[in-house]
Amino acid sequence: MHEMSLAEGVREIVMDAATANGARRVKVVRLEIGKLAQIELDAMRFAFDVVKRGSLAESAELEIIEADATAWCMACSTAVVIIQRGDACPHCGSYQLQVTGGDRMRVMDIEIE
Repeated sequence: MHEMSLAEGVREIVMDAATANGARRVKVVRLEIGKLAQIELDAMRFAFDVVKRGSLAESAELEIIEADATAWCMACSTAVVIIQRGDACPHCGSYQLQVTGGDRMRVMDIEIE
């Protein structure tokens, strides 16, 4: 389950930011996860619950915002939303799509006290 190592990385980012800003505790962590990021959301929630124990984020709520997958169609020069890799362009039917978004995860922000 690679979500555990991802959650550990998120915890480190959150702890670094919280410490740098003199936080007593972290209240909320917001993650943006793209639909093509190959991250199981329930597994990520579980993993974050495990790795936050004993840290400033122990009582933090994890909010996950799912980002649509987007691509650029080289045939019709249009930005499109796709469901999965290998989809055809919904405008022209071409398969010459280059993914431009929705394939990453990032910490959007945190709320601290």
